[in-house]
This record gives sequence, C-alpha cells and structure tokens, in this order.
Amino acid sequence: MHTLYAQPVVTGLSFGEGPRWREGRLWYSDMYRHGVFSLDPSGEERRELAVTGQSSGLGWLPNGDLLYVSMIDQRVMRYSREVVSLFADLAPYCTFWANDMLVTPSGVSYVGNFGFDLDTMLREVATVGAAAWAPRATNLVVLGPDGSVRQVVPDLSFPNGMALTSDGATLVVAESTAARLSAFDVGPEGTLSGRRVWADLSGAAPDGICADDRGRIWYADALSDRCRLVSEGGEIVAEVVASRRAFACALGGEGATTLFVMCATSSDRFDTAQRRDGCVEAANVAAL
Repeated sequence: MHTLYAQPVVTGLSFGEGPRWREGRLWYSDMYRHGVFSLDPSGEERRELAVTGQSSGLGWLPNGDLLYVSMIDQRVMRYSREVVSLFADLAPYCTFWANDMLVTPSGVSYVGNFGFDLDTMLREVATVGAAAWAPRATNLVVLGPDGSVRQVVPDLSFPNGMALTSDGATLVVAESTAARLSAFDVGPEGTLSGRRVWADLSGAAPDGICADDRGRIWYADALSDRCRLVSEGGEIVAEVVASRRAFACALGGEGATTLFVMCATSSDRFDTAQRRDGCVEAANVAAL
C-alpha cells in the first residue's frame, strides 16, 4: 500500500464539508462560518455565498445554478442570479439533519441525512456505554432536476458521502455507521436498484467520498487522519495522511490528480462551532 502525506492549503475553517472541484476552484461549505467558499490553486479563499443556518452538500444543475443542503431545516436550496430559493423540502424523509449531496451532470440529486443525533449519541455512549445506542436507519432521497422526489431509498445507516462512477452507471454511498460502501445501479431517470456491498471497511467510518477515473473510491475515515483509496471488494490501494481527522475528500486540480482533504479536530457540534482549527490539505495522487 502506498502512503502519501497531505500538505496544508488553507487554515482557519470551522468544519468544511461537501468539497467539489469546479471550473478551476475547490468549492466547499463551512458549517459554522455559515457560508459556501471556494479556493483557487494558490490557496486564496473566497466566500461565494453567505447562508442562513448550516450548509453541507453542494452541486450544480445543468444550467449552472448552485444547489446546497440546508442541514438543520432539512432542505435543498437553489442559488440562481443572486437569489436563494427553496429547491426541495426533505423534512418528511429525514430523521435528523440533512447532510451530503451529489448532483449528476443531468441534474439528478442524491441527498443523505444523519438518521439520528450523532453528537448527543456519542456523549451518551461516553457516559453510559455503547449498550445505550440503538442506531437508526434512514433514507437516501433521489431528486429530479426540478426538485421533485423521484425515489426514497430506505434502510441506510447514516448515508453520507456519495460518488458516481465515470460511466454514470453506479452510485456508491458511504454508510458511515455500518462501516461499508454500498453500490446501486443507476436507472435512466436516476433511480436506484440492485443494492449491494461494494466494500466492507470494518473498523472505519467512511464519510465524504469521491471516485477516480479507474473506478476506485477515495473515502475519508472520520475516525482517523486518513483518506484511503479502495477498489471494489475492499482492497486498500493507498492512503493519504492528513494533520488531523479527515471528514471529506475530492479530486481536483489539473487532470484531477490532487486529492483535497477537509480536516478538523472534531465533528462534535458542541465543540467545533466555536473553533477555527479546520483546514483544507492536499496531496498529489497522480502516481496512483
């Protein structure tokens, strides 16, 4: 297995999420700075949009409108020509905060949610032990390009990061509390079928993910300071070590040969909201 070490790109984040490479810049949400930001290749940060509440997953419709997940009120919002409007209300399908999102080139969106109050659960486990925790399954919601709900996929364990294979035929979903990547066949309208385990990642908590052009998946392990490159079936090909815990990753840069890692000391909202020690780090993964 190859081991690479990420280098700092920008510091001073609270908790970065939803990284996406677009038109020569890395875009991401910063939950507790309440905005959507972007970075140029030199590491200069720009606020693209101030948001009310907390944003997470990002994506773009075919016409260039920005979509972002508004976590606490469980909505997907649309930013078009300096105007923010409601794109989809996910509250009927979420059992806690909405979270990550993937938008395909055709405008179909896949949106996950926590399923339960993670931070409160972790504190209860620390106090009374793991026996007090009964994980709750939740849904992955499929939205059409107009914001309509096309499908609700049930019984997922904290559906978090999502990645589409380069041929568009397979969606891979990180199930963070089940320590696995699951795969689905993508139908003509973006609906999902044929659920199966793509990789068993025992001992890890896969969070934000991305796919490379060889059909492999990079996943950020929220329990550690590492992102790992895994092939279907579970073989770990390589890892990128960051300076602190890794919560999401995205490929970008020239030829999509740079892995950008969203790092933070903790994901605990009771602790992280006031901190500014999050960062973006990067490693050149061209040789892999």
